[in-house]
Amino acid sequence: MPEKKTMERARSAKRAGKAPSTQAGAFVNEEIDHVREGKHGVKSAKQAVAIGLSKARRAGVDMKPPARGKTSTATRKKAEKDYEAGHKPASKRAKSASTESKTKRSRTTTAVLKRESGEGASHRAMSKQSHSAASRRSASSRSAAAKKAARTKGAAGRSAAAKKAAHTRAARAHH
Repeated sequence: MPEKKTMERARSAKRAGKAPSTQAGAFVNEEIDHVREGKHGVKSAKQAVAIGLSKARRAGVDMKPPARGKTSTATRKKAEKDYEAGHKPASKRAKSASTESKTKRSRTTTAVLKRESGEGASHRAMSKQSHSAASRRSASSRSAAAKKAARTKGAAGRSAAAKKAAHTRAARAHH
């Protein structure tokens, strides 16, 4: 179950007109924090991101499942199931036949993740993952995303970003 503050961050991103992937970012951040806190581990940065996206879809974020050919069939099917689970009205959500088996499965998953290390969510691993993910996108796609980000940032956000950039430039000039 996602934390209350994560749900609120995702909701406020939606209100601000941010893309679903940005809304989902709140859940991915939560997952990375969990690994860094030692709640559980992950095999790779990719797995931490995948868990976060799964939680986001289940929480009702409009993250469409990946298109055919983008990922394995199993991954796509899981994403579709997660998306459906988060977009059904509460009354239609399936009541699990056996809560016992659900608890057991959940506990097993957590136990398996606990055996993994926290290295997958290290700054270096996350940086490498985001860099490789960005390099798979075209320059125009990255540019369009940056332009939309600037549009949805708002005047105060742009001003704050400019101040931060100036501060960083000044700090780097001294080195």
